[in-house]
Formats: sequence, C-alpha cells, structure tokens
Amino acid sequence: MSSSPAVPPATAPLTSTALLTDRYELTMLDAALADDTASRACLFEVFARTLPHGRRYGVVAGTGRVLDLIRDFRFGEPELDWLRENEVVRPATLDWLADYRFSGTIRGYREGELYFPGSPILTVEASFAEGVILETLVLSVLNYDSSVAGAAARMVSAAAGRPLAEMGSRRTGERSAVAAARAAYIAGFAATSNLEAGRSWGVPTMGTAAHAFTLLHDSEEEAFRSQIEAMGPGTTLLIDTYDVERATDLAVEVAGPALGAVRLDSGDLPALVASVRARLDALGNHNTKITVTNDLDEYTIAALAATPVDSYGVGTSVVTGSGSVAAGMVYKLVAHRGDDGEWMSVAKRSAKKSTIGGRKNAVRRLDDRGTATAEVLYVEGLEEAGGSAAAGAERPLLVDLVVDGVPLDEHLGAAGVKRAREHHVEALRELPLSAFRLSRGGEAIIPTEYAAERGR
Repeated sequence: MSSSPAVPPATAPLTSTALLTDRYELTMLDAALADDTASRACLFEVFARTLPHGRRYGVVAGTGRVLDLIRDFRFGEPELDWLRENEVVRPATLDWLADYRFSGTIRGYREGELYFPGSPILTVEASFAEGVILETLVLSVLNYDSSVAGAAARMVSAAAGRPLAEMGSRRTGERSAVAAARAAYIAGFAATSNLEAGRSWGVPTMGTAAHAFTLLHDSEEEAFRSQIEAMGPGTTLLIDTYDVERATDLAVEVAGPALGAVRLDSGDLPALVASVRARLDALGNHNTKITVTNDLDEYTIAALAATPVDSYGVGTSVVTGSGSVAAGMVYKLVAHRGDDGEWMSVAKRSAKKSTIGGRKNAVRRLDDRGTATAEVLYVEGLEEAGGSAAAGAERPLLVDLVVDGVPLDEHLGAAGVKRAREHHVEALRELPLSAFRLSRGGEAIIPTEYAAERGR
C-alpha cells in the first residue's frame, strides 16, 4: 500500500498510545496475519550494542512509563477510523487491532539498574503480533529516558554530594520535559522545575524567579522585596541581572541573615562564586547558600568542585543526554517456537549489526568486596561457555515487569519512581571507582560475557 498523505484536520489530545508507532510495525502485523505466523510465540529483547558518549555504564530509565503506555495501548474508533481511511492495513487486521490487549510477559532490568553493552534490558514474550507492534513505543521511551538518566548520573557523581535541580523544560518537547525530569530524579537529581513531573511522578519541585521578574520592577530592590514578601526570606534571589556585587549587598540588606540563597546564571562562575561567598561572609550571611545555573554539564560541574558552590541547576545538557539524545537501544527478535513447539534461537548476521539469539539470564558478577567485575549473560542453547568459570558471587538482574498482560504495581507511579531511585543508589555502590571518571572517551567499566546456560 502507498504511504498516506492525509493530515488530520486538527490536533486533539491523545486518548490512546496506539499510534505512537511506526507504520511498518502495522504492515508487518498485516502480513503476518495473512500468512498465519502472527500467532507464533516469540521472544523480543531490548539491548544496546554500545554505551553512548563514551560512558562507562548506562542507567535504565523509563520502565514505569513503558508499562503505563503498554497498558493504554488500545485501538479505539478514532485510531481505527484513521487507519481505515488511509488504507494502512486491511480490514481483517483492523478487526484484530480493535480487540488488541497485550497478554504476554515482560521481564527485564529494574528501573534505576545499571546496564552494559548487550544487557537484556527488557524481554517481551508474546505472540509475534502482540510483541512486534510494541517496538517503537518501547524504544522511544527507553532510548530517551535512559540517555537522560545516564547523563544525569554523571552529573550527580561530578557534583560530589551537592544537590542538583533539573531545569530543562524549555529545551525539549513538552512531554519529553516530564520524562527528563523523571529520569534525572531516578539518577539522583534532587528536584525539578517541571510541575507535571511533580504531579505525575512525585518528583520534588522547586523554583522562585527569573530575570523577567527583576526587569518587571522599577528597581532591583523592589523586585527583591516583592519576592521576599511573597515567599519569605528563605527564598533564592537571582543576583546577576545587573551588577552582582551590588545585588549581593542589596539581597542581604533586604532579606537579612535569613536569606536562603542567591543564584548566579551567567559570567565567570568560578570567580563570581568565590567573590560572592566572600561578600556574603563579610556581611555575616554565612548560612546563605549559592546556586549556579549557567549552561552546566558534567564537565563544568566538575570544574566547580573546588569552589564554594552549594547546589546546581542544569537545563539543556541533562534533557539532551549531554550530547546523546538516544541510548542506542534496539528491539530484536531473539527466539520463537518452531512447528514442533520447541524454542529456537534466531539472530541477525548483518555486518556490525549482528545479534546473539536465544533467551538470556543476566547476572552481575561481584568480587569478595562486592565490586562488579562482569555482566554475565547465560544464553539458552549456547554451546561454548565464555567466562562462566570465573569465581565470584552473582546478583540476578532480571525481574518480572508484566505477567499475563498485567503490569506489576511495584514498578508503577510515584512509588515505582521512588523504588527506582533507591535501587539506583544501591547499584552504583557495586561499581569500581574508575567508573566515575569523566575523561572523554573510554569504554564500559566491566565486560559483558556470554556463557552457556545453567539453571534459571
């Protein structure tokens, strides 16, 4: 069928996630229904061949969002009418889509877990028809959220215990902004400026005033007094609209020793931070904190480590994955049942895009100090063992996410985000210190080994 030129007459709010997909997912389904392979039991796997941007580990994020979207993956009359009008698939396929409900099983790494090249981050076991049409939806979430979380984790380690706030909503799409705030929080950010992330996912929100508020008033003093009247002296005053030194003095004059913080959003930050700290201390405001928010990334945060900064606000770099807006994950068929009912491994052999077929059981090997030494994937049907003989404890990585079409509550909502954030902290403790180097380039901090399957 030819591609469709039709354009909807108006933009309406999404009531279904069913069309958040690529056309070829449905045309594959259409063909499979016609040749009677659509019902064949299949195992799909999400993994990344490499880590983005020279990172030494990846962070799984977006899982809870994926489960929500799969739960809402329904073809209602508006979606079916559009597919019918544009002749995307045949009438028989539309009938099948009208009754679509995912009924399979999904297992994978817990949200907040670390991953490495080849890690089976998510596995979808279902009929070909049920599983194949989820590909674009799953990847669009995991690729973006995991890239943001990986970048955020590096910023958290560079901040060395100083809190970070995510402030990038104006630098990405309106829905991506919510996803980015959620992912950054899982990776260790303390708060976000995005209110929807607070409402939907329980991420703490923060924010006071921008330069526009100062410019609105006839003087900087009037702006400061207005903000303090509304928010109390513990607020954060933005002091770089005009002259930083004068604004520092004015902020202390207006708010007194109870002034919560001052914010710097421009200029030579190391020099400014040092001078502002000295001035605040000279005025007796030893407890007034300094936060900076000027185009920060993990490298500029690390460069500020020796300065008396108290907290950071990060925008563009975190919501764009610090140069990698996608984590490079793919969704591949790795096994299906044959005519005899037995599982058979399938794999691509394409140059530089080959895959390793078969069901995998993933564990993280730890030494006697609890430090990760390898990501070990036990592969069903693999005849030659790789590094499986090495000694060490093994922590299982795969958990149930969806059972018989029902997402498990523990991974959903604000409570799921909280659990993911907590798990991320525990997973990081297993990494060697060299994992937190910020030098550009490099490779995964631990190797991925493939070994012959042994009891699951």
